[in-house]
Amino acid sequence: MSEPISRWSAVETIGRGVRAAPALRTGFGLTLAFALVGAGGRVVIPIVVQQAIDRGFGPAGVKVGVVAVLAAIALVVIVIATFAQRTAVARLGRRSEEALYALRVRLFEHIHRLSIADHSEERKGALVARVTSDVETLAQFFQWGGLAWLLDGTLMLLVAGVMLAYDWVLAIVAFVVAAPLAFVLRRVQSHLSRAYDAARGRNAEVMTQISELVAGAETLRAYDAGPHYARQVEAASHERSNSFIRAGTIGAFLFPSGEVFSVFTVSAVVSVGVLRGPSSGLTAGAMVGFLFLTYRFLEPIAEFTEVLDQTQTAVAGMRRVLGVLEIPIGPPEPEHPLPLPAGPLAVTLDRIDFSYRTRGDSDEPPVLMGVSAHIPAGQQVAIVGETGSGKTTLGRLIARLADPTAGTLLLGGVPLTRVSNADLRSRLTVVPQEPFLFEGSIAANLSFAVPGMSLAQLHDAIDSLDLRDWLDTLPDGIDTEVGQRGSQLSAGERQLVALIRASLVDPAVLVLDEATSSVDALTEVRLARALEWLATGRTTIAIAHRLSTAARADRVLVLDHGRLVEDGTHLELVQAGGTYARMYDAWVTSTSAS
Repeated sequence: MSEPISRWSAVETIGRGVRAAPALRTGFGLTLAFALVGAGGRVVIPIVVQQAIDRGFGPAGVKVGVVAVLAAIALVVIVIATFAQRTAVARLGRRSEEALYALRVRLFEHIHRLSIADHSEERKGALVARVTSDVETLAQFFQWGGLAWLLDGTLMLLVAGVMLAYDWVLAIVAFVVAAPLAFVLRRVQSHLSRAYDAARGRNAEVMTQISELVAGAETLRAYDAGPHYARQVEAASHERSNSFIRAGTIGAFLFPSGEVFSVFTVSAVVSVGVLRGPSSGLTAGAMVGFLFLTYRFLEPIAEFTEVLDQTQTAVAGMRRVLGVLEIPIGPPEPEHPLPLPAGPLAVTLDRIDFSYRTRGDSDEPPVLMGVSAHIPAGQQVAIVGETGSGKTTLGRLIARLADPTAGTLLLGGVPLTRVSNADLRSRLTVVPQEPFLFEGSIAANLSFAVPGMSLAQLHDAIDSLDLRDWLDTLPDGIDTEVGQRGSQLSAGERQLVALIRASLVDPAVLVLDEATSSVDALTEVRLARALEWLATGRTTIAIAHRLSTAARADRVLVLDHGRLVEDGTHLELVQAGGTYARMYDAWVTSTSAS
């Protein structure tokens, strides 16, 4: 998978982000108009001060009426400006939350539509970080940084225009003296951007490690390996801390640099104004008003120095979110899908090759090479092979969790790439090697497969697989809590729940990646019995890790280093004395010894 995101500039990233979250664009013109009106209220005060000095004070004393009228005008304008600013803030807040909601949902859906070939290289902890911490970073930015850019940005533009109208010479002086600050900030920003990119990367690494350790807590406890991995997490956390400290140190340089340039700018304006004197046409009131405007112009710059580091963090988070969205979904939905024929479905493999992708968009060494076979409808097939032979990958291709690098896979005579996802999932079901159970009851883990199914129908499915005796052994029957990831059930019991869940879909093709975990004799009998009932009348493809499964199958396909080397019944292959016969002899020997 390529990573062009590292070459995206901040402006390009923001542009892509706005396109990815169109709610940000909705009504933005009106929001900007309200912000401009709100900024106008802050410009009124310097103008009122100037008018009050020039018109309200004179040799005859204070003209109370003039000052009162100016104050009343200022009050009305400020009330209107305050309402406009509050409206702009509310609109931006609402639009940003709508955009982040849509972005989070889109990101979550996109991750679940990625090919297994991409999931194999994108660690789950990093993907979780994209949906959680990176989107949360954007939310924090819009709560403050986004408002600052909108309100302060409009204020700077409006104040700059008024300053030019007052006295273009002093305005140019202010702009020229303050201009180097932009170059300083740009230089610091480039370092800050790289620092926060590195910091976010370190954060994702820590989240990945913590996610793995929490999931593997039982294994760590069994081998007393907690201290070893704790040291690794400590080292990773230390690197994360250092990276954020470095980014914070660079960001801390921004604030004093803004203060220094503010002092220089005001000093230059006062000096030039005094040197020019009254002959320039600048009245005392106008000079005081211009100084107020100068401070109004510099205030957002000082605040921007505080916002920039948060902006860089948000841009870094947006790059990483967009980077996930840039990964092509796989397998893609066909533009013009073809329907699958009714009834049992045959499976045809025609010269199938497959390689996992690397991060450079090149392919790793092939996992499967030239695999061809035809599995008639209703046949029960076992795919066997040594570890790394490609049998699990072949099962994933048949289930279209990924597409072959080369070759064609047909289901019921229809190319799998032309079958809609909805049609495929209603006709083909996968029971993975390690079935995933969500925290909750057995009933909850069954019913999501076919929403709306009644409790009576769930019990009928259990009875159809002859698993009533197992269910009756559980403390709360179908309402028994399975725990997180099914931890309160044994590996075999999790397989039983997965088989019941698959039966609810009533698939024409069943792909079963058999669990390698050893189970007790009674559970193995129940598994075999349930699978026999489930496979009846269906095309069944079992990724067999135990050769007892292969012995019961109608046909056995033998893979060796990604190639199909043998194809036949169990008895035929044992008598042939080839790869399968050696595997079977070794399995019988190990079983007898145990």
